[in-house]
Amino acid sequence: MINQATALAMPVGRLFISLVFILSGVTKAGSYSGTAAWMDSVGVPGTLLPVVIILEILGGMAIVIGWKVRPVSILFAGFCVLSAVLFHADFSNQAQMTQFLKNVALAGGFLFLFAGGAGAYSLDERKS
Repeated sequence: MINQATALAMPVGRLFISLVFILSGVTKAGSYSGTAAWMDSVGVPGTLLPVVIILEILGGMAIVIGWKVRPVSILFAGFCVLSAVLFHADFSNQAQMTQFLKNVALAGGFLFLFAGGAGAYSLDERKS
C-alpha cells in the first residue's frame, strides 16, 4: 500500500524531472534562430528544432499531469541519451562531461517512470 509521503512524492518528482525540459523548450522557442544555427553547427539539422520544442514542452507537461507517462518517458529517455551523445560527448571538457552525465541520469529517471508508471495524482492513475 502506498503511504501519503510516497503518494505526494510522485507528482512532485514528475514536476521536478519535467521542469528542465519545459523551461528549455520555452527558451529554445524564444531563441529559435540561434538554437537552430547552433544545432546545425554541431551537425544536427536545425530543421528538427520544432520536434525538440514540442517534445520538451508538451512532453514535459504530459509528465507533470501524469498523462501517457510510460510512452512519454521512453521518448524522453531516448532523447536524453541522444542529446548526451550528440551535444555533450567532449569528455576533455569538464562542463560537457557534467552535462553528459546529467542527461544520462535524467534518462535513468525516465526509465524509472517508465517502469513504475505515473503513480499517485495522475491522469493515468484516474483512468485505471
